[in-house]
Amino acid sequence: MRIGWRKRNEVPELNTTSTADISFMLLVFFLVTSSMDVDKGLGRKLAPLDDQQQEQQDVQRSNVLQVSIDEHDALFCDGRQVTPAELQRQVASFVASRQTAQHVIAVEADRHATYNTYFEMQNAIVAAYQGLRDQMARRQYGHAFSECSQEERETVMARYPQRIREGVSEKGGQP
Repeated sequence: MRIGWRKRNEVPELNTTSTADISFMLLVFFLVTSSMDVDKGLGRKLAPLDDQQQEQQDVQRSNVLQVSIDEHDALFCDGRQVTPAELQRQVASFVASRQTAQHVIAVEADRHATYNTYFEMQNAIVAAYQGLRDQMARRQYGHAFSECSQEERETVMARYPQRIREGVSEKGGQP
């Protein structure tokens, strides 16, 4: 009998050469089959935090256009139900009819209204301003607002400033 002899138990090695290939294929599969949702957003320039620049101004009721969304996603402009296209026309007409820049678009949305309706409303308001600015630029400078110099843009934007006041309604958007 041999005393120094021991039976060695060797663990067989795993063949991992295809593991990297399988991992890569799974990664590609999940990237191809999954969908990437694009978030929607609104580009806004917020007022500065400086208290000195935040001054309240009194605006006459005749210079305020009331826009609201109720809990059923119905869009209202001064108490009358409208579509986004009608809202765009009404905002453009309202802003163009004001001789001064002392107008306000007062926006209220119910907490239960959907984001889609809110974005449609905001897009209609912004499109109205863009249309007015483009018309003025073409009339005064002979080219589109997007082609204006910085000085020309400031002149046009001084005539048609975006003055939007936003609020949230608990009871629904209809006044």
